[in-house]
Amino acid sequence: MNKKEIIKTLLEKNLGYLKTSEVTNAGISRPYLSQYVEKHGLTRVASGLYLAPDAWPDGMYVIQTRYPQAVFSHESALFLLDMAEREPGKHTVTLKSGASTTRLTKDGVKVYRVKEVLFTLGLSEVKSPIGHRLRTYNAERTICDMIRSRNNIETQDYSAALKEYVQKKDRNIPRLMEYAELFSVDKLVLQYLEVLL
Repeated sequence: MNKKEIIKTLLEKNLGYLKTSEVTNAGISRPYLSQYVEKHGLTRVASGLYLAPDAWPDGMYVIQTRYPQAVFSHESALFLLDMAEREPGKHTVTLKSGASTTRLTKDGVKVYRVKEVLFTLGLSEVKSPIGHRLRTYNAERTICDMIRSRNNIETQDYSAALKEYVQKKDRNIPRLMEYAELFSVDKLVLQYLEVLL
């Protein structure tokens, strides 16, 4: 494959997005990449990330590419898990305690932090509406996050999420209770389940 074909393959693989790091890892120089970007009308959407003119924008993919250590959580996780009625106006991610949130909050992303021991609990991967694979939390972890952060979240958002959760065929109540205990929200989760089940 020649350079142009390699870049075209990378664009197809990433659904219209092109990462500078992948291009250079394929042995293609930055000057050639700059020429290709200009000639084919790609738009720079973030540092080292370009979007083809005929591709659908995917803001969540851009966030994950810029901040690979972040995991979509809370309202964003509900959206990715089909447990929300609408896409959140502001995306939400979780980082390990101690991680810097400055750039993310500057970019309009709502950030939560959690102890390292709980960071990977319920970690999952789903596709964005455009088709990119994104890191998020499973439904049980997301319910616990919503209840744990209930003072910062609109009541109708976590109420709707709980109603959606109990309707799910693949719900896992024992896992939900296990996570709820780890996050110290088990009594609240039980109260909600008693009403909804």
